[in-house]
Amino acid sequence: MHWIDSEEGLAALYNAPPEAAVVKVARRLTPAYESWIARSRFCLLSTVGPEGTDCSPRGDDRPVVQVPDPGTLLLPDWRGNNRIDSLRNIVRDGRLSLAFMVAGSNTVMRVNGRGRLSTDPELLARFEREGTLPKLVIVVALDEVYSQCARALIRSRLWRDGDCAEGLPSVGQMLAEITEGAINGAAYDAEWPGRAAKTMW
Repeated sequence: MHWIDSEEGLAALYNAPPEAAVVKVARRLTPAYESWIARSRFCLLSTVGPEGTDCSPRGDDRPVVQVPDPGTLLLPDWRGNNRIDSLRNIVRDGRLSLAFMVAGSNTVMRVNGRGRLSTDPELLARFEREGTLPKLVIVVALDEVYSQCARALIRSRLWRDGDCAEGLPSVGQMLAEITEGAINGAAYDAEWPGRAAKTMW
């Protein structure tokens, strides 16, 4: 199968990274990096635990994180499906990564660091909206922050091909399939928009 199973074998396939790919890595947020991340309303949170890895989308209708200082990010845990896979991982192994995206931009900002979970009332209050607070805040201590090469988004034409979602299976259809009809997929899909609107925060 021509497996690559050593660093030496891997390195033989690639040239050295260009200077820009190396010097862009910072240990703390620069003003430009902070400005970019502050515009992002969506990120992917990757964590690791004894059972393996987890990647969870996080989004808001305002900046998805707050920046209390150049070495720290605050990510609120708004309502989801209560699986808490990412949170369970962070409690056991604080290593995490974040990939920030802004609709229309081919840049992705990457953060590697360590997270802790806090229910500090002052931190929760920073995210208050109409009397609702997140259950907790993920406090991320940065180890690395840098911009990702844009080629993946350029190749995928992610922002240029319009709505590619037409014809995709719905979540209800997926649930009906995986439960062999025990869950009524059509009913799930019909009820979801109203349920989501009432439980967004």
